[in-house]
Amino acid sequence: MKSKRQEKIIEIIETYDIETQDELAEKLQQAGFQTTQATISRDIREMKLTKISSPNGKQKYIALKSGDYQTIEKYKRVLEDGILSMEVAQNLIVIKTVVGMAMAVATAIDNLHIIGLIGCIAGDDTIMCVTKDNETVKDVMSNMRKLAHRDTVK
Repeated sequence: MKSKRQEKIIEIIETYDIETQDELAEKLQQAGFQTTQATISRDIREMKLTKISSPNGKQKYIALKSGDYQTIEKYKRVLEDGILSMEVAQNLIVIKTVVGMAMAVATAIDNLHIIGLIGCIAGDDTIMCVTKDNETVKDVMSNMRKLAHRDTVK
């Protein structure tokens, strides 16, 4: 039953933009699978599902392919090792990095699919990140801090 349920979960997240466990539970129920939130949560962990930004600005579950989880962790490590400071200027975030690390940090940021972030431009030790608007910038910076395990970054 578990393997069939997990196969159905993959089918559902590849067909629909599923943002929450409740939405996933509803789709599973429609497909004839009676399950609990705890079981869905366990399946998500076991299957290494993660969330990314979808084109409509919301998050959605995706299945990581082999090696993707390690890649995401490496990107997070690049942020942790490379970022020295972050400062907001309207809808921009200016990031200071270790000399020579700006391109690697910008690439990591872009590949982590942070909601609200449009893109980054990197020099040698400075990155300019553009967010959708002035309201989004604080959430984007907060997400970057969390990903970098740097809640103390200014």
